[in-house]
Amino acid sequence: MKFVRFTVNAKTSQGVLEHETIKAIQGDLFAEWRFTGETYPAQDVKWLAPLVPNQIIGIGANYVAKVEERPETLPDIPVFFFKPTSSVVGPDDPIVIPGSNEQVKFESELAVIIGKEAKNIDESDVLDYVFGYTIGNDVTAPQYFHEAGHWMIGKSFDTFTPLGPLIETELNPDTVRVEARLNGEEKQNSATELMIVPVREMIAYLSRVMTLKPGDVILTGSPLGAELVGAGNVIECEIQGIGKLKNRFVDQLS
Repeated sequence: MKFVRFTVNAKTSQGVLEHETIKAIQGDLFAEWRFTGETYPAQDVKWLAPLVPNQIIGIGANYVAKVEERPETLPDIPVFFFKPTSSVVGPDDPIVIPGSNEQVKFESELAVIIGKEAKNIDESDVLDYVFGYTIGNDVTAPQYFHEAGHWMIGKSFDTFTPLGPLIETELNPDTVRVEARLNGEEKQNSATELMIVPVREMIAYLSRVMTLKPGDVILTGSPLGAELVGAGNVIECEIQGIGKLKNRFVDQLS
């Protein structure tokens, strides 16, 4: 199923996208919900980030250029970081470049959405705990990275986590390609087989550290090709089966 979140007539709702029609739903996305009977043409609503995350966890430097470059063993302690939920925006929302900075970095990623509580789970069971998938853009201002290696500030500004356009529940994370186009020019295009820490291992590892909850969003890393860009540029992240997530970079005073 394809779940969306949207506003129409000043009301925020959730729905299921079928062809070009949104069927509104009511209830808990991760438990029980029902159709309300209301329907809307998809082009007549304002699309939002498809959920309000419980928390956002990202992984750093998780792609290689080719399969042969993948390490034989996984890192003992992968590089994970948190992003605040206040950084989330949706499709077509502006990405605001903070302060006097002239550029920030786009990072197109497959985002995994946890659907039920997960603690100490096996890799073979991971997908049983996944609700679905969306696209994330892990926008970064490396100018704010701490010299000791801390990334939090450079990842945390408002608008730095575009998500969308929808949640796809029927997707094989092993067979998708993560793409990005800057002003129409391809910059990223990699299969998830190029991940250093694959999705199942990533989520199983996190579940041994913390209890994952419904609504947690895990950003699974960005392919090679991300770069610094300035105001006026348009980034379009795409994963076949989910869609396209398009946003424009703007200066803080715009």
